[in-house]
Amino acid sequence: MSFDLENLVSDLDIRGAVLYFKGNVDSEIINKALDLVEGKLLATRETPRIRKKVYNVLVESLQNLYHHADLVPRGYHASRSDRYGLVVMEKLGKGYRVTTCNFVSAVHVRELEEKLTRINRSSPEEIKELYKEILNHQEITEKGLGGLGLLDIARKTGHRIDFRFRKYDNQNTAFRLTALVATE
Repeated sequence: MSFDLENLVSDLDIRGAVLYFKGNVDSEIINKALDLVEGKLLATRETPRIRKKVYNVLVESLQNLYHHADLVPRGYHASRSDRYGLVVMEKLGKGYRVTTCNFVSAVHVRELEEKLTRINRSSPEEIKELYKEILNHQEITEKGLGGLGLLDIARKTGHRIDFRFRKYDNQNTAFRLTALVATE
C-alpha cells in the first residue's frame, strides 16, 4: 500500500512550515518541538497573547498524538508502532495553523467524529460548560480526560476544529485534525 500520513497534508505548504515532524512522538520530541516553536514565535515578535494561544494549541495537539494515537497498522512503515504521527505548524497571513495526523482504530472513528461535531456545533459558552463538566465529573483514565484537550483547543482558538478521516484498511483509519489560531 502506498499510503502515507503525508497524503493527508498534501494540500499544506510543508516547505515553509514553522514545524514539521513525522515519527514517533515521545516526551523528548514534544519538548524539542515546543522549544523550537517558542524560539520562532519570539523571533517573529508575535504578541504575548498570540504566542500563548499558539503554544497552548500546539501543546494540546502534541499531547493528543502522545496519548491518543492508536497503533500503526501492520505493514505501515514506522520505526515503532506506538505514538506515531505527523505534526505541521504553518504561519499563514492571518494566523497559525496546527495540523496533526495519526491512525485511529476504525471502531473509534464514530465516537471521535461525534465528539468533534458536538464541539464544533457548540457556542463558546457551551464549550466552557462542557469543559467544566468534564473537569468536575469525569474520571481520569490512562489516557487522560476524554475530550478535554479538544475542548481546550476550541476554547483557545475560538474557531471550529477541522477534521478528516481516511480509511486505511478495515481496522484502521488515518485521522487529520487542524486548528487555526488567528492573529487578528
